[in-house]
Amino acid sequence: MKVAMVTGANKGLGFGIVRGLCKRFDGDVILTARDESRGRATVASLEREGLRPKFHQLDITDHASVVRLKDFLQATFGGLDVLVNNAAIAYQFNDAPAPSYPEEVRQLCHTNYFSTLDVCETLFPLLRPHARVCNVSSMNCHESFCACSPAMQERIKTSMHTIGDVNKLIDDFVKAAQDDRAVEMGFDRFPYGMSKIGVSLMSTIQQKQFDEEGADDIIVNSCDVGAGGWVATDMTNQYGVSVDQGMLQI
Repeated sequence: MKVAMVTGANKGLGFGIVRGLCKRFDGDVILTARDESRGRATVASLEREGLRPKFHQLDITDHASVVRLKDFLQATFGGLDVLVNNAAIAYQFNDAPAPSYPEEVRQLCHTNYFSTLDVCETLFPLLRPHARVCNVSSMNCHESFCACSPAMQERIKTSMHTIGDVNKLIDDFVKAAQDDRAVEMGFDRFPYGMSKIGVSLMSTIQQKQFDEEGADDIIVNSCDVGAGGWVATDMTNQYGVSVDQGMLQI
């Protein structure tokens, strides 16, 4: 039996992706959420629509939680066929109170980039032939790239050959932000977009690694859900098109 899994799926884009997979995917769909009660409530709401997702708790910022999920997938399904890395956080898009700028940068880069990378590195050994991985990026990735200095743009375009290179880029951004020197060092000040630059670069390198290893038709993509504009979720303070409309624009 094939299995698909979506991170951060109790609401917003993740919820919409799970809902769409339940209607179209020939296999089991795993809805994951950090908060178990919210995740199970979301599963119940989908069951009322006649859909049958399964639930497993996952906090992508907690490595032990990621390992527990891996063990569950291995024991229950013996592998993984579709992985959608959707879980992410943001402050600027909504009314949630933001921490200090240095702490905001640290949190966003740790969650959106480094924790997503940890999910990949932990779960990739489970990927079966013909597996598909989608790392959810954002149009803000391009906007942040354009706001970087010419020298930083050149670094991003020409010097990102390994995951280690991307790790160093994001680490440098976090460290610069702690000293309030992010713009001076050539970075965009906007942490969400910078974290998604990391996700997009990571995706390209992951595909290259699978190709070099001779993986059997494993494909990694990054995407912007709703590339034609904003999608209405809690993250965007419900501004934009519906989740279902946004997914049609991929």
